[in-house]
Amino acid sequence: MEMTILRTILVRFLCLPAFAAPEWIAVNNAGTGFVTESGAKFTPWGYNYFRDEKYRLLEDYWNSDKPDGRPKFERDFREMKRLGANVVRIHLQFAKFMDAPGKPNEENITRLEKVIDLAEEIGIYLDITGLGTYRLKDVPAWYNKATEKDRWAMQAEFWEAIAKVCANRSVVLDYNLMNEPLATTSKQSQWTNPNDINGQTYVEFINVEPAGRKPPEIAKAWIRQMTAAIRKHDQRHLITVGLIWVTTINPEMWAGFPPKEIAPEVDFLAVHVYPDKGKVNVAIDSLRRYQVSKPIVVEETFPMNCSPTEWRDFLELSRGIAQGWLGQYWSLSPQDLEGSNDVVHGLLRGQFEAMQRLNPNR
Repeated sequence: MEMTILRTILVRFLCLPAFAAPEWIAVNNAGTGFVTESGAKFTPWGYNYFRDEKYRLLEDYWNSDKPDGRPKFERDFREMKRLGANVVRIHLQFAKFMDAPGKPNEENITRLEKVIDLAEEIGIYLDITGLGTYRLKDVPAWYNKATEKDRWAMQAEFWEAIAKVCANRSVVLDYNLMNEPLATTSKQSQWTNPNDINGQTYVEFINVEPAGRKPPEIAKAWIRQMTAAIRKHDQRHLITVGLIWVTTINPEMWAGFPPKEIAPEVDFLAVHVYPDKGKVNVAIDSLRRYQVSKPIVVEETFPMNCSPTEWRDFLELSRGIAQGWLGQYWSLSPQDLEGSNDVVHGLLRGQFEAMQRLNPNR
């Protein structure tokens, strides 16, 4: 009898998870911010993590590069946690997760699960951005040559595959449907914007012909189709879309995703903000135009076009407007940057110093 009881206890113990799953995050009842299941305020604070210092995308090294005996992404996640992050934004490439229409890549789905397991273990939420075409040579011809209808269907299949994996994982904060999509008013020759940064492209059209439609109409239809695909398997996680920042004109209108139009379709607005030198107030004024009854997360920001001091001013001044902020992490810790005279390394140091000083969760 005693052995039976002991065996039962042992089995139950072995079946327990090694760590407790984090609380689910939701938008508060007032629509002004985020809360945990227990009602505590939650402020997203962390980093974008999509490439390393060699411009390799996450899927290039997340299973093979083990500089100290453990996967590089694990070392980086633990460092971001040490730096005070409670959210990490990962960017998934369409071609790495879809081998063909209707055929998800099971190997990378499994690897994504390992990333989710690690995030759960160390207590850091995931902002999962999908449909990336950041490296054009990796994008398959069958995807590039697809009609709008077929391309949207393939994108919906991508999100169904991701939602199946993430549906019951509370450590996933949200799904970001795409990084900086554009709804165009004129005929385009290709889906991905040809302007690249160090061989990578981050902006993509969701249509290549207007076909008599206005951009907000196209944007809303696309968001609804992607959302419906996710909701087939996942009724709970938050959904958003990454909104591009164009400093010379009104960014909230230029991309075809105006805040007032798309706010009813998403749970919060994910805005990308890179203030210009001497124009921090311009960035703040622009950010205010996104205040349309949904929480705002500055999902991408960095002192790319201004000094670290000005960028810190932007973070402080935006506190009354935004409810979350995510900087950049490129596999270089503050310790890795010590003694470097590289200009970009100096900007990274400034970013880390500002985020350490201003972390609202400390």
